[in-house]
Amino acid sequence: MAKRYEPVVHNAGKFGRTTEAKADPITTEVIRHALNSAANQMKRALIRTSFSPIIYEVLDFAVAIYDKDIRLLSQAPSLPMFMGTLSFCITEAVKANGGPETLRPGDALIYNWPFGTGSHPQDMVIIMPVFFRDEELIGYTAIKGHWLDIGAKDPYCTDTTDVFQEGVIFPGVKIYKENVLNEDVFRMIMANTRVPHMVRGDLDAQVTGCRVGVKSLLEVVERFGLDTYRAAVDNMFDHGERIVRSYFEKIPDGRYVGKGEMDNNGVTKDRIPFEIVLEVNGSDVTLDFSGVPDEQVGPTNSPLPTTISASRVAITMLAGYGEAPHEGHFRPLTVITRPGSMFDPLPPAPSFIYGWPGLQSIEVIYNAVSNALPKAVPAQSGGCICSLVAWGQREETRQPWADGTPLPTGQGAWDGGDGGTMLHIAESATRFTPAEVWEHRNPWIIEQLALAEDSVGPGKWRGGPGLNLDIRMTEDTLITTVFERSLNAPWGLAGGKEARPNNCYAEMPDGQVHSIAKATHFHMPKDSVLQMRTGGGGGYGNPAERPVEMVRRDLEDGYITEAYAREHYPHAFA
Repeated sequence: MAKRYEPVVHNAGKFGRTTEAKADPITTEVIRHALNSAANQMKRALIRTSFSPIIYEVLDFAVAIYDKDIRLLSQAPSLPMFMGTLSFCITEAVKANGGPETLRPGDALIYNWPFGTGSHPQDMVIIMPVFFRDEELIGYTAIKGHWLDIGAKDPYCTDTTDVFQEGVIFPGVKIYKENVLNEDVFRMIMANTRVPHMVRGDLDAQVTGCRVGVKSLLEVVERFGLDTYRAAVDNMFDHGERIVRSYFEKIPDGRYVGKGEMDNNGVTKDRIPFEIVLEVNGSDVTLDFSGVPDEQVGPTNSPLPTTISASRVAITMLAGYGEAPHEGHFRPLTVITRPGSMFDPLPPAPSFIYGWPGLQSIEVIYNAVSNALPKAVPAQSGGCICSLVAWGQREETRQPWADGTPLPTGQGAWDGGDGGTMLHIAESATRFTPAEVWEHRNPWIIEQLALAEDSVGPGKWRGGPGLNLDIRMTEDTLITTVFERSLNAPWGLAGGKEARPNNCYAEMPDGQVHSIAKATHFHMPKDSVLQMRTGGGGGYGNPAERPVEMVRRDLEDGYITEAYAREHYPHAFA
């Protein structure tokens, strides 16, 4: 019988001031914006120099700057779920390399151990130390980006049974030593990818982005002086903490339970129900994951960094008032996990589709909040990023190719507005590849890309529509699809109704249709059609209260059919 571990308490943010110096509020704001600008310069450098559409089009990455105590200073809008993991990445990579004392100006670490990054090995992290005047370590720049392949059993997997099937591991080794490329490590990288040209380009782009961040952070410190900079950072963190606490003070103290369910773990077919407990005590918030199921035999396990990150995303999206998150926003949050569980698995548990339980946890946290303040949160979104990864060899050149993207879903309605259509909030600053880029780069044709009629959740405020996307293959192609919540429709709130769930189908040239919501290495022959159906958002409020003119506008805009309107809004035809 497997050992059962006791729950562990984690502080989501770090406390404490680093200097006795003072900075006035105006200087603090100038420095805050300067730090955000530095992170945005990193992002721009990465996009402009990367090779893969998943980086420069989808924006499947996160860039951030941290201080020497690994407190988040700034980030650029990209992939929020990655962002909350980068502190773990830096901590573990530096420790694995022997500690901060082993670092020198111009060094760059490469790290992708899933239990330190929270991700699958394809989400590769580059970390550079920042030294003030080449002497004093004052921080780190970090970029986590998705590489299209790094030697897993397949470029993307839903059926792994241990971490060693999921990709080659680089445990915090130096890819650059004082600005000199480590040729031995570089050759290992190139030897363990199906698409070396793309991976080499994206590696160089990440290193370039981190160097831009180092330069930009040093410019801020040189401009204001080290003591003033540190005092402003402390003020910035304290202000962010106050903002989040002011929000949670409005929620009645108590214990609130949110409920969710995964379709399956990718290996067995059993559904996986789970609960997350939200406890509010004044302005302190605790998210308790200790009661979730044990770690799974399939890869729907969320390593601790992603569980913490999902918690950070859920809280800051609610309570951050639109500010770019930094360390101070996380201080009111405590997270409890149980090692050996689905939300805190232990090596060598598989975790390739780690993000899908993380996505669900955000929705479940909001479900818990709705028990306290129904007007504070929206109904459920499609609840997934509905990922596609495709690869193969081109017929004429035999050159390897690969590509991948998430897809938007309908967002839940809220008290005062209809839901829209966008990527899940855990990827809220990312996007999916334009059809023109896809057709130019890949062997397929986009036959349909449209908002799906009747996919919305009815309500006084309706949910957002999902997408219908059909792709016809012009060459034999291999794909992996990850469409979660195909068995559970997005829930409504306050009398609102459910929306269409996600699903994915493969129509073969002979007319046979296969359901492939989670499928690895699925063969799509030439002239087959991949039919992707993303879910809508749940409705909010009683549908009978939706104004007639809004029902008619939905009909005119093609969001709903007349049959759907007559079923859910009969008062509009009275």
